[in-house]
Amino acid sequence: MRNRESSSILRSELPGPAGFLQYLLCAPGGRCCFGNAGVMEPAFSSLSGYFVAILLLQITVLTSEQFTVSSSRNHHVVMVGSQAELSCQLSPPQNAQLMQVGWFRDRHSQMIYLYEDGEEHSGEGIQNYMNRTVFLKDALEEGKITLQIYNVTVFDGGQYHCFFKDGHTYEEGIVDLRVAAVGLDVQINVQVLNTEGFVVECTSGGWFPQAQMAWKDSSGNVIPHSSKSYSQDGAGLLHLKMTILLKNNTHGPVTCCFYNPVTGQEKRAGIVIPGIHGFSDLFLKFSRIFYLDYKKKKNT
Repeated sequence: MRNRESSSILRSELPGPAGFLQYLLCAPGGRCCFGNAGVMEPAFSSLSGYFVAILLLQITVLTSEQFTVSSSRNHHVVMVGSQAELSCQLSPPQNAQLMQVGWFRDRHSQMIYLYEDGEEHSGEGIQNYMNRTVFLKDALEEGKITLQIYNVTVFDGGQYHCFFKDGHTYEEGIVDLRVAAVGLDVQINVQVLNTEGFVVECTSGGWFPQAQMAWKDSSGNVIPHSSKSYSQDGAGLLHLKMTILLKNNTHGPVTCCFYNPVTGQEKRAGIVIPGIHGFSDLFLKFSRIFYLDYKKKKNT
């Protein structure tokens, strides 16, 4: 009876994990002694003290709400005009309905969405996302939030941060959105300079990011270009131009290639160089047309 009463007194005097631990150590089969204050204390060696410390650490970790944030994919590649879907997930999965969660761009001042106290707030600092984004919170009970972006533009590319805040615990994840566009069909123009040579110009618009450009001969060897240039329109898309200077003794096909390094897609177009006699005749033909046109304008 005395042992049962002592166990009951011990459990009532030492509540919580520490009391539970001492009760386990002083339960039948364990050695306990009374301290100076008359309170039952466990008597254990240094080795058993090590295991006690480990057990206390495990109890502390289990009672605290720790989590990490992971994204579905760290890198997203979407085409201009399409839809992007960015998701973040708590690990381990847990209910985030009472947490503060949201999405922002490179800095916290560029808030896109904030969910707090059951209310959703859209960021006022980024007008570029007006009527093009949706914050999905249907899976908050599982610790998942999703940002949908419609009609993606070049300017939407970059890093997006998702965050979860529960009391003093704050974690965030980063998703890198990469935007790409494959340009229009390649156009080739030939300009005859004189009987010694001619210029071949290759153009294509609507690319992002800047495409890799190259002229190649029939064997696939790169032909050194004489100039490269590009311009950017209001939508952020790039219009590219590349020229080569060829001599009249050049013959065979030459190909202009545009390659998008993000998507791995390529567009190309080629022409067949007729050779020295062909371009000499072509130069004479253009010269005759120019002379006749000039004579007609002069007579009028």
